[in-house]
Formats: sequence, structure tokens, C-alpha cells
Amino acid sequence: MLTLDTRVPAVLLRIDRNPFHHGTLGAVRSLGRAGVEVHVAAADSTKSPVRRSRYLHQTHPPPPPGASLQEIAAVLRRIARRVARPSVLIPMDDAGALAIGRLQKELADTYLLPDQACGLAERVADKATLAQLCASTDIPHPVTLLPESPAQAVAAVRQLGLPAVAKWSRPWLVPAGTDLRSTVLVRSAKEAQELYRRSDEAGSRLLLQAFLPDGPGRDWFVHGYVDRTGVVRGGGSGRKHRSWPRGAGLTAVGEWTPDPGLRAGVARLVDTLGYRGIFDLDFRVDSATGEPCLLDFNPRPGAQFRLFADGADLDVVRAQHLDMTHRPLPAAAVLPGRRFVVENYSPLTALRVLMTAGPAATAAHRRELAWHAQDDMAPALAMWVLWCRHVTRRLSGRLRRRVRPAAPAVPKTPVSTTRERAVADV
Repeated sequence: MLTLDTRVPAVLLRIDRNPFHHGTLGAVRSLGRAGVEVHVAAADSTKSPVRRSRYLHQTHPPPPPGASLQEIAAVLRRIARRVARPSVLIPMDDAGALAIGRLQKELADTYLLPDQACGLAERVADKATLAQLCASTDIPHPVTLLPESPAQAVAAVRQLGLPAVAKWSRPWLVPAGTDLRSTVLVRSAKEAQELYRRSDEAGSRLLLQAFLPDGPGRDWFVHGYVDRTGVVRGGGSGRKHRSWPRGAGLTAVGEWTPDPGLRAGVARLVDTLGYRGIFDLDFRVDSATGEPCLLDFNPRPGAQFRLFADGADLDVVRAQHLDMTHRPLPAAAVLPGRRFVVENYSPLTALRVLMTAGPAATAAHRRELAWHAQDDMAPALAMWVLWCRHVTRRLSGRLRRRVRPAAPAVPKTPVSTTRERAVADV
């Protein structure tokens, strides 16, 4: 049984707006069940079902939309004054991770943080520099091109073939409320050219990448925590059985599937980089070579991190708390075949899980649901209410767009002479 230092609180920071971020709830429950006082500063904290969790101690006003680095620092200092004790600080999204990485020295007096090299989190999260890091460490990565002009964007897709993957190198800078997405499939040279012209709007460079088709057994992810000595603790490798959106989204159904070779490659990568802290890596197998190619390196917990709660109930957020409070981390107790299901993204799978659940102790080792928990029911109920409203709004919007009558066409009067055309124009 793990024993966390319950005198040390934890603060979870999330800047991205997403009331359905189940990873935040997973971290609240994981630390709260161990007796840790959990504080949350999240951009959607007023609407999030996480607020209903019995394991949440307090929510705090988050940084404002588009907050500067110093505004984020001010929020974290204000929380530190209210908590009044050194706390373990865990970012739950890329924007938070990068801000904390830049503010590490400034926050060192009030928060317990992994000793991460300055700027490293930004280097691995940036899709362009990640491609360079993979090349330098011999980690398989899809062929990636960075066009410098619209003409080069056209040439790039011709070289890569269609469809191709288009990504913004720093997706956390993509403005909300636009039709821009962090990753899209482009099916023509014209699409690639149009995207390149929106680089200023997106806030970062466009990169074009060879498309690796999805399919059964091709999508993998690896989670872990690198402790102060550089050893990877907790986490594991898993297969993505279902995603949302389909084929290129987050994990809706995942399974713990040990792959020693993949795990060893990740350990070599983080050791070469000198990385410290929690990581979440996404891979897709290249059908031509059979090799898993690294697609994303996220310097924070993945939303499905609780899949890798092992036989001692160690996960990556607990590993960070133990390490930051100088508590021993136990050896891994792997649970192959354990599953994680996100109910609102895969409701039928979740229903089957609930209907076949056995004794609580056995079920906890076999699977975990993102929202539903016998000891903390309120967040799941709040999520379903919010999700039904969300789906209803989306469907209503689509229906309105389909049935909206077209503007009546203005009848054209035949005009045969210059004088008649002038009269018609008037």
C-alpha cells in the first residue's frame, strides 16, 4: 500500500478550456483517495463536473484567457499564499506545462517541481523541434517537412503524397473560436496552401507530415514519470482500441499492453534529453516498416493516465508526489489487459463494462471508467447532464443549418444594349 505525505498538498493547473477533461478528475481522485489535499485552477472550473468530486479540496480562479506568462505566475503565487504550504504542482495540459517550465526558478520557493532543464518541455511539445529530436536520437518518426512559402507547401504534399497530415508546430497557440484545428488531414495541394497562409492566425509554423493510416493495433501510447535520478517510474505502454474523433483523437478505449521494446526506446529518449517529470507519448505503427513512429511528446499526464494504475495503485501523478516529497517509489506491479474507458466517447463499451462488473476489488484491477466511480458518483452525473446539453446544442445547430431556407434568387432582366445595362445597374 502506498503512503503519500498527506502534509503536502497538490495543485493542478489547466489553462485550456475543456469541461470534459477527465484527466483532471483522475488526478483529483488519485491524490485525494491517498489523503492528499487537492486544489484545482482550471479554465472551466465553474462548469466542470470535477467540482462535484468529494476528493477536491478547493478550486481557485484560473488564469484569464490568453494570459501572459506573468499573469499565470501571479495566479500561481496567489494560490500558494492561500494554501500556505509548499505544494506539488502538476500541469494537466501543454499550455500549463510550458508555463511552469519557463517559471520553474520563480516558483521554486513555493512549489515542489521536477528539476527540468529550462525550455525542454517546450522543445518536446513543439512538433517541429520534436521531429529534429527524433532524428538526433534515432527514434522513428514520420517524414516531416516545414514549408517556408505557399509554393513550398504545394511541393511538400506532392513529395509526401495525399492525404498528408498538417499540424501547427505549437498547437497550444491556436486561437479558440476559429475553424483552425491543431491537426488535420489535407487532401489537396490547395488545402495545404490555404492552411499555410493562415500561419500568422495559428500562431506557429505549419508542418506537413507523411500520413500513417490507422488500423487495429497500430495506435500506441506510453506514459511514465522520470524521477530525480533519471529512472522511469510508473506508467506503461498501451494500445488505443477506440479514439474520439475516430482515427486521430484522444483515447476513448485503451488497454495496458506491455511492449518492452517500445518502453526501452522511450527510456533511451528521455535519458538522452535529460527529461524529468511526467510524460505522455503517442505512437502509430508504420505499416511499411512495422516500426512504431513517435507522433507526439506531451510533457504532462495524458488524460487516460489512470489506465496505468498498477497493482500497488501507483500512477504517474502519485509517482510525482512521492518523488517530490522524497518518499520511496515501489517497483512496478504491471496489470496487463487492464482497460480504460471514457463513457461519453464510448458509451456502449462503458455500458458493457458496468453490466459485467464483478467485485469492486477485482474490477478495479481489470478496468477503470473515466467518470463513473462507486465512491464518487456526483462527477459522472454532472458530466452526463452537461454532455446531453452539449450534444443537443450541436445537433440543433446542424439541423438549423440544414433547414435554413436559401435566399430567393433575384430575377435577372435580359440586357441587350449598353444603355439598357446602365439603366438596369441604376
